Formats: sequence, C-alpha cells, structure tokens
Amino acid sequence: MSGRWTPGIGDPSVVGWLTVVAYLAAAAWCAALAWRHARGPRLDRWFWGALALMTLALGINKQLDIQSLFTQVLRDEARLHGWFAERRVLQAAFILATGFAGAVLAVVAWKWLPVLHRNMRTALIGLIFVYTYVMIRAASFHHVDFFINRELFGVKWNWILELGGITIILHATVREWRSGGPHRAGSRG
Repeated sequence: MSGRWTPGIGDPSVVGWLTVVAYLAAAAWCAALAWRHARGPRLDRWFWGALALMTLALGINKQLDIQSLFTQVLRDEARLHGWFAERRVLQAAFILATGFAGAVLAVVAWKWLPVLHRNMRTALIGLIFVYTYVMIRAASFHHVDFFINRELFGVKWNWILELGGITIILHATVREWRSGGPHRAGSRG
C-alpha cells in the first residue's frame, strides 16, 4: 500500500461496522425526533434534524475514511510548501487547539445555551465529543495513535471514545423520546 488515500471501506472490522450501525441508529433516532416535533417548537425540529444529518455524515465518514483524505491533502501541502519537517509541532498544536475547542464548546453547550433543554444539550455534548475525537484522529499524530490503539480491559480506546460519544447521543435521544411531545419554554431545565 502506498499510504495514499483511496476510496473504499475504511474499517471493515466488526467494531467498525458496529460503529457505523451506531451512527445510523443515532441518526435515525434524531430524524424520528425531528419528525415527532414537526408541529412543536421550531428549535426542537431543526436541532434534531441537524443532529440527524451530522451523525449520518459521521457514519458515512467512518467507512469512507474521509478524514484520511484530509490528512493526505495536508501532508501534500506541507511537502509542497516546505514545512513538512515541522509537522509534529503543527500536529501537536492542532490536537491541543481541537481538544481545547471541543472542551469549550461542551461547556458553552451545557452552561450557556439555556434555550436548549437538557436532552438537547446532552446530545450536543455527545456530538461535540465525537467530532473532536474525529478531528484529533485526523491529525494522525503517532502519540495519539499509540494511545487510542491501547486497550482497557481488552477494549481499544478508540472504540471507547467514538462509541462513547455516540452512546451519549443515543442516551439523549431515548430520553427525549420517552419525555413525550415537544417541550415548552418553561420546561427547558
């Protein structure tokens, strides 16, 4: 293999396909909630609809491995412009900035978006978690790769992180579904 990105199945393992199914399940639950809230508050309908599209995009990305294309393009640009030798510093800065931005977005989503009710904030935190993980993974920093391929009780960290974020989204969608109809302004807590 040349190390260059080519279209195809990115992770044909059992866990890879399980992750895709989890993304699709989250997208389906979010779409069902958007449909359920069709006559309710516009924010609820748009939020769950947008979340459905974003989780669907993550599921497609999981198997097409589009973030590896992003990494390859950046590698090519680094070589072309002569800063490939400094790539480790740039990768580390990217990872730190992405992790920090993800943490800040999660805090903002939870504390300063009172217009979103609790299930929406929880789902948004799960989405931020997954997107942050995917962006950091796209940096392809060998120290990150070393960590995420390590195991905790026989389970790889990359599975824990990605499926953990999806589980947060699914948890929020199930709670939202069980809560009944659209939320009223006074019940956003």
